[in-house]
Amino acid sequence: MGICISSASSQIRHETNKVGSIIIEEDHYKSCYSVCGIQKLESICSKQGSKGINQDAAFAYQEYGEVEESDLFGVFDGHGPNGHIVSNLVKNRLPSLLLGEVTAKSSLVKRKSFNAWKEAFETSFKVMDKEIKLQENLDGSCSGSTAVVMVKQEDYLVIGNLGDSRAVMGRMREDGGIKAVQLTTDLKPGLESEGERIRRCKGRVLALKDEAHIQRVWLPNEDSPGLAMSRAFGDFALKDYGIINLPDVSFRPLTSLDRFIVLATDGIWDVLSNDEVASIVWAAESEEAAAKAVVDAATEAWKRWPSSKQDDCTVVCHFLQTPKQ
Repeated sequence: MGICISSASSQIRHETNKVGSIIIEEDHYKSCYSVCGIQKLESICSKQGSKGINQDAAFAYQEYGEVEESDLFGVFDGHGPNGHIVSNLVKNRLPSLLLGEVTAKSSLVKRKSFNAWKEAFETSFKVMDKEIKLQENLDGSCSGSTAVVMVKQEDYLVIGNLGDSRAVMGRMREDGGIKAVQLTTDLKPGLESEGERIRRCKGRVLALKDEAHIQRVWLPNEDSPGLAMSRAFGDFALKDYGIINLPDVSFRPLTSLDRFIVLATDGIWDVLSNDEVASIVWAAESEEAAAKAVVDAATEAWKRWPSSKQDDCTVVCHFLQTPKQ
């Protein structure tokens, strides 16, 4: 089966399902966990910002499904009035949907077929979005969530990205230091290809006067809702105007220089650079403390902008090789 650590609940619970054995624990303000398996180590930390309820969610599965040497990680950043509901729906349901698609294509997946992985991600994300839309008593018209989901299988990674959360790898330099390698592209309306698609669909891409650096998506004839990303789960008011649920899927073989991967929501990346995060993780007291160290550094960095409300900060760290190794 497997082990999962997840930020999701107000209490500890243990359960088993077809994905794995789930261990969940959270404090409403800050939740930090680590799990150590055979030569594997992950840590998760999530901290509520100053905007209200923490709308972030995350998970880390070891021995995901029935594919050998396969682990699954994800972070989700909700937005809008019901963003926290959407992000947790995705966190709880998407692993099973993806597992079903991967199992159906198991022979191709085992042969490292990128097309099989790509189809599995795209189909599961599409079904996930449909399930959100069909939820009773949930208004997802102006609420949604990002997603960056990564499968590590044997000696390669497959990453599906939706929105502006980000995955970054820490890689050893020749001088023994660590450097950051960005694994995903922040999918925002300011990107030329993303903006063009939205405009073709009659959506508008404009920045507010007091936020000239942030491009937002608006309805054709209304100054609403002003979404700051170009792909997302939910946000159904904009789904006819260029916002899509199609993940950007990438495949990357691992090398002997690759040391760890960080998945994080934009509350981290808005105030810390990729290289800063990589250095913090590598210098952490222990692998178990790495995610919390990044969150603490971001919290301190947000203080440089006292007029801005701190965003929620969530980090998943997965170590391929530890500093000791």
